[in-house]
Amino acid sequence: MLVKTFGSAVHGIDAITITIEVDVAQGMKYFMVGLPDNAVKESQQRIEAALKNSGFRMPRMRIVVNMAPADIKKAGSAYDLPIAIGILAASGQMLADLPEGGQARLSQYVIMGELSLDGSLQPIRGALPIAIQARKEQFKGFILPRQNAREAAMVNRLEVYGVSHIREVVDFLEGKSQLEPLKIDTREEFFHAQQTFTEDFSDVKGQDHIKRAMEIAAAGGHNVILIGPPGAGKTMLARRLPTILPPLTLQEALETTKIHSVAGKLPANATLIAHRPFRAPHHTISDTALVGGGSIPQPGEISLAHHGVLFLDELPEFKRSVLEVLRQPIEERKVTISRAKIAIEFPASFMLVASMNPCPCGYFNHPEKACTCPPGAVQKYLSRISGPLLDRIDLHVEVTPVPFLQLSTTQEAEKSATIRERVIKARQIQQQRYQAYPGIYCNAQINSSLLKKFCIVPQGGLQLLKTAMERLHLSARAYDRILKVARTIADLEGSENIQIQHIAEAIQYRSLDRENWGA
Repeated sequence: MLVKTFGSAVHGIDAITITIEVDVAQGMKYFMVGLPDNAVKESQQRIEAALKNSGFRMPRMRIVVNMAPADIKKAGSAYDLPIAIGILAASGQMLADLPEGGQARLSQYVIMGELSLDGSLQPIRGALPIAIQARKEQFKGFILPRQNAREAAMVNRLEVYGVSHIREVVDFLEGKSQLEPLKIDTREEFFHAQQTFTEDFSDVKGQDHIKRAMEIAAAGGHNVILIGPPGAGKTMLARRLPTILPPLTLQEALETTKIHSVAGKLPANATLIAHRPFRAPHHTISDTALVGGGSIPQPGEISLAHHGVLFLDELPEFKRSVLEVLRQPIEERKVTISRAKIAIEFPASFMLVASMNPCPCGYFNHPEKACTCPPGAVQKYLSRISGPLLDRIDLHVEVTPVPFLQLSTTQEAEKSATIRERVIKARQIQQQRYQAYPGIYCNAQINSSLLKKFCIVPQGGLQLLKTAMERLHLSARAYDRILKVARTIADLEGSENIQIQHIAEAIQYRSLDRENWGA
């Protein structure tokens, strides 16, 4: 008897429906075809043990399992459940053609899940993109492990059934029992969670000029590097940046959640990611772990930081090759992973926030402690970061230690919520300005043609820029960055045009370009 069940393969951050055909006939061998990987091939042993321990039997006959389309590689253990259901139906151990709404019940559901040997189900990756594709192809429902049910239930107009054992699935498909589809109010949970943060800028004492730089970075989506001695508060400031960024829209939250779902980074019973991601990989990270890859391409840290912040602490300690692979994704806001037979594109629109000590000992330019580094060590330390990468960082900010009087004050600093309101207003101005240009939402994303159109420099500002370019030996890209930052400063002030003071402030945020820095 031939039976068809339906599963799904995750390709990048999207899903492709897979038809699993099971044929049971005379003979004594088990065949699996359709480009399965080793994890899929090993399912035979798991399925056999799970069926036996659940009161069923593995047919001692010729079983052929075909996974179509056959030119797409099938990976992972999530196909255990649909294959097992297909074997039970094809061998007559369960009713395969029970009608429901004029169709066989089995054909109306996408089924995914990894089987344990006792028949219970283990969680899978990519439940959200699979649910989105199932709704798109007008399946009635999605049956999957209970741990992933809330994640899939974010998709409306699709019945999502979370189950914990294969016996529940069989009884439901045969009509012997009823399962209640999980329903959650995605919007209410999402908007409620957006208002809660564990950290706040009011925790930071002093550092007003650094907070100003972080506000500008958040308002324009600019990359920023913080340079300062140990204990000056670089990491503390960076970790609070997401609290002043504009809240995620539902569409942004959906994109971000899909990436984390595919990577298996969502916690059990998770729903939409409500806060902008903050990823802080260790400096020993490899190229592949940062940008993504593997034999079956998976998203890397830059994609997990999509619509959020990628924080690289102690930037010079990262391997040079790791830092260089960042250059293209920073510009293009996506990364393409190419293999011999496949090319997958992952989104990577993130804000880069980096921090570093000014020198190996950490005390160059310190107001109280003397630097103990030998001559030339500061420049050698800085040279670990390439000029092209530094050019792509809009704001270079020096962080100085907080004096004791500011550190011990009981006066509360400005809260993140107050700063966030100013940032949101500036972003709204930018969204309105760029609404005719798809894919551009903030000043950091504009290209050269838009720069000429929207970043018109006043006459006095041109002379100031000329002087800065000559004295700081700035590149053409650094020139563009100064104009973008000046445009953001003007937006924060509600100014329609860029003024000379906006350009002057933007030039101050190019510390590492100063010819005497590190001398």
